[in-house]
Amino acid sequence: MTIQAVVFDLDGVIIDSEQLWHDVRRDFALAHGGSWDDDDQPAMMGANSMQWAARMRDHNGINLTDYEIYEGIISALRDEYRRHLPVIPGALETIRALATQYRLGVASSSPLELIEYVLELAGVRDCFGAVVSSDEVPVGKPAPDVYLEACRRLDTPPERAAAVEDSTNGLIAAKEAGLAVVAIPSPGYPPPPEVLALADVVLGSIRELVPEMVASLRKSAVSTTPRSM
Repeated sequence: MTIQAVVFDLDGVIIDSEQLWHDVRRDFALAHGGSWDDDDQPAMMGANSMQWAARMRDHNGINLTDYEIYEGIISALRDEYRRHLPVIPGALETIRALATQYRLGVASSSPLELIEYVLELAGVRDCFGAVVSSDEVPVGKPAPDVYLEACRRLDTPPERAAAVEDSTNGLIAAKEAGLAVVAIPSPGYPPPPEVLALADVVLGSIRELVPEMVASLRKSAVSTTPRSM
């Protein structure tokens, strides 16, 4: 079955931002009398904004409202991106090449304002026909909702779309949604082998995500029945 659309995760796929999210959240938590350890960032990957803000309030002991936590983190990240946008080498070239042959989307756990900001700074916003945040769907990754919504907006059945992911929760979400799954594992937060095994193909770099490779992806069978969009 021919792939018609490619849906990218943002953090860890287009920009190298997972460590930055860790550092910003850690600094914010400690500055507001909370705690932080190395297990906190992986636990929040895939959660939507209010989910991770609530976790920081409850688990990390930050005595602020969820919205105040959200605003503090996002403001700090916008400042960091404005100073230096950590684009993954080869990502922009890959996006532009694929945009000539496929419908492109973004399905990210970042808030919409941050996704749009990054894509505009990077100069590739016009390559994407759909940009979806987990904040816009009922449940964040590892639930499939954000990928299903991206496919709906791209007018593409999930079985005719490919997802490009780096994280455990993202890979599970894409597989559950019924997309072909391309894994580019995060060096800092690598998925365990049993999660990588969900992918149709594992790449060492986004530079390997060439149109010919995408064209070779076929969904002869889907092990998980996609949920209705």
